[in-house]
Amino acid sequence: MEQAIEKASALIEAMGYIRSFKDKIVVVKLGGSILDDMELQRKLLVDVAFMSIVGMRPILVHGGGKAITQAMNESGLEPVWVQGRRYTDERTLAIAEHVLVHKMNTPMCQILNSLGCRGMGLHSLSSCVVFAEPLRLAGEDGRKIDLGLVGEASEVNGELIKTLCQSGVIPVIAPIARAKTSGTKLNCNADTVAGKVAAAVQAEKFVALSDTHGILRDINDPESRISSVSEAEINEMIKDGIINKGMLPKVESCLVALEGGVKKAHIIDGRFPHSLLLEIYTDKGVGTQIIK
Repeated sequence: MEQAIEKASALIEAMGYIRSFKDKIVVVKLGGSILDDMELQRKLLVDVAFMSIVGMRPILVHGGGKAITQAMNESGLEPVWVQGRRYTDERTLAIAEHVLVHKMNTPMCQILNSLGCRGMGLHSLSSCVVFAEPLRLAGEDGRKIDLGLVGEASEVNGELIKTLCQSGVIPVIAPIARAKTSGTKLNCNADTVAGKVAAAVQAEKFVALSDTHGILRDINDPESRISSVSEAEINEMIKDGIINKGMLPKVESCLVALEGGVKKAHIIDGRFPHSLLLEIYTDKGVGTQIIK
């Protein structure tokens, strides 16, 4: 009986949030170990399906870096890294596209459909909603470093995505973009794409799923999680080196979303059961919230 009462209390607590988030768009970026563990991924997609069924409008953006590297190794290709970015030639792009679309995107849509939702893959082999410019990095001598078919997301077809959301579809976006002028396919950073998508659709929330419990003040102390932080404080932490390496792209994607008008961004641990629902539908939350 006590357990049943607890469940009822949780539903009552969630009711206010369900009402306030009805018809609101939430962009969720999937990455890290969630993409390597199908059981974990399915559990997370159940949470996304719940969001959709109670009236929220979720959008998924996913990466797939580890799986791309593994597929390259199996094909006898050695990944080449330039300032932390994967150099992408035609063959590498073909492998990346195959992995992102057929190994990641399509199964996610199938799982959502099996849960009674309508997942739709938006990528370079269907309706492409992300456009990019070729990315060139600055070298030490001032020259631009060519990364091949790597792009910097520059534009998102937010109107199409919003129309799909309003019709009850859950867009699932892979980070292969098209160059606006030439139509060339370009491999983009999924974190950046997710931030740009959130800004383009004026999402209520942007949630980046990570392999840590949000932002830690001390990287060696898991108890030092910061529950809420401002954009100004984030910039100070980046300058001081507290935020670096793997956390930096996630934080930068949150800042891109906030700059574009998104009200709140969150970094949470996707391995934690129902972390997505707990962050959105409860008072306490489980990760780090970043506000303007």
